[in-house]
Amino acid sequence: MNWSTPLLRTTLDSRPFLWFLFIANLLGSIYGFIWYGDQLADTPWLWNFFVPDSPTSSSLFTLVVLLWLLGKHSPVLEMLSMVTNIKYGIWACGVIVTYWIADKEVHPANLMLLASHGAMAFEVLLYNYRYRFTWSVLWIGAVWLLFNDFVDYVYGIHPWLQDNRFLPEVTFWTIILSLATLTLVAVLRPKEITRLARLK
Repeated sequence: MNWSTPLLRTTLDSRPFLWFLFIANLLGSIYGFIWYGDQLADTPWLWNFFVPDSPTSSSLFTLVVLLWLLGKHSPVLEMLSMVTNIKYGIWACGVIVTYWIADKEVHPANLMLLASHGAMAFEVLLYNYRYRFTWSVLWIGAVWLLFNDFVDYVYGIHPWLQDNRFLPEVTFWTIILSLATLTLVAVLRPKEITRLARLK
């Protein structure tokens, strides 16, 4: 299933646009890791990998785009970038909007976060036609997402919230979102490698 038209694909596949995408995601990822600086410093080093969910996700897509620019593909990397950017892009938008509705107040910095995280989910869906992975590697994404959820909400490694008013709800919907993301990607991707050609 693909939503991009042949004309749009010409733009999306052009090297200038791919370089723009690579640089934008690289800079966004760097900014994201800086954003998590305080939480990383406050977290035991053993768990640091599990803290910056969003910049890790955008870094995966940055690597995917770099491989495309080099004329290469990594099905596992493409799958991980797709499931993580969809999940954490939507997660961040949902959390931000939840606090907006509750507080009836919009913080300017959150507008940037809303736009950037929405773009994370949108861009990986837009490039669905270009991926080379099938269901055979999706289990790796399931382990990644669900184990991350376990660590985040059992050991308290989840991204810091504005406050803990909605922590039970966030915990519940995070797990649902992981399952929904995996289901969506399973619907979008072919079950067998012989069906990949039909997506082109």
